[in-house]
Amino acid sequence: MSDSQGKIFATGAEIAVKAAHDAGAQMMYGYPITPGTEVFTGWIKNGYNYLQTEDEVAAGFAVAGAVMAGQKSFSATAGPGHVLMQDAITMAEGMRLPFVGIIAQRGGPSSGTVIYSQQEVMLACFGGNGDGHRLVYSPSNAQEIYLLTRQAFNDAWQYRFPAFVLSDGYALKTRSAIDLEKFKEIKNVESYPLVKEGENKHWRNIYTFEEELFEELENQKEDYEKMAKEVACAEEYEIDDAEILIIAHGIVGAAAKEAVQELRANGHKIGLWRPITLRPLDTVSLKKAQSKVKKIIFVESSYGQLQRLVREEMDFRDEIKIESYERPALGIEVEEIINKVLVELN
Repeated sequence: MSDSQGKIFATGAEIAVKAAHDAGAQMMYGYPITPGTEVFTGWIKNGYNYLQTEDEVAAGFAVAGAVMAGQKSFSATAGPGHVLMQDAITMAEGMRLPFVGIIAQRGGPSSGTVIYSQQEVMLACFGGNGDGHRLVYSPSNAQEIYLLTRQAFNDAWQYRFPAFVLSDGYALKTRSAIDLEKFKEIKNVESYPLVKEGENKHWRNIYTFEEELFEELENQKEDYEKMAKEVACAEEYEIDDAEILIIAHGIVGAAAKEAVQELRANGHKIGLWRPITLRPLDTVSLKKAQSKVKKIIFVESSYGQLQRLVREEMDFRDEIKIESYERPALGIEVEEIINKVLVELN
């Protein structure tokens, strides 16, 4: 891909590479794993700096070390590699490192499948041995892959929490047209050495006394909650008079939006609430979206991971009936969502 800022026709992986480069990324550390490999090979193909490590464990710790030195760097992984990287991610979470990752979800368990899946939501949001003080974005199309990758770098370096773009094989392999001109005004948050040259600093990631760790975690929680008010966002679509609300994210959210459009054209009062940030979740927006509806339908390519995430964060009104349409490791078509809604209308 060229460095031009005009219209391009590219895969989601190529767009992610372009976004990372435009964000000022200086280095990529990684280990190939489908369907995230194309991000790594695309970065290499463009002649950018990289290091292929011996595994995802090493790639994760390489990113952690690089950002401490002030190098704006990142990784990309998927499925089992995402699992292996949790140790480094947890350390980055505890030390407030601006770790950036592009995650291509795979169907599970084990190595699973490599195209459709939303089965890494809980892992991305709450993996490791911490409480999930991290940022997770869920793009629904090529434009959002670019925009949210740029945002991941900016938010990671501004707020000093790890940030992840949670995608999938279908989105990263699909070729789409995107006009980069509309994003030319995005300003990058600059990287900087977290430990200054010549500074003798002991940067702790282990605490001997429980009280010390508790105090550190309370400070992180306070910072995270303050940041959440500025970062959390969602798409509200046709919610003002909706009687049924669909909740979906990522490419399933894109299909759900088309379904809502068709259902609306046939006189049905259906709306969509699509979280763009899965972590933190935009509960203010969701409270507004569910304030009048009679029924909510969760649509996702997993066995209820999005539903668990949402229901952990907030309570719905008692009179709302909750339904779900779950197809782990499968793509969900517009027609399937329409048929599910029509069944619930009868």
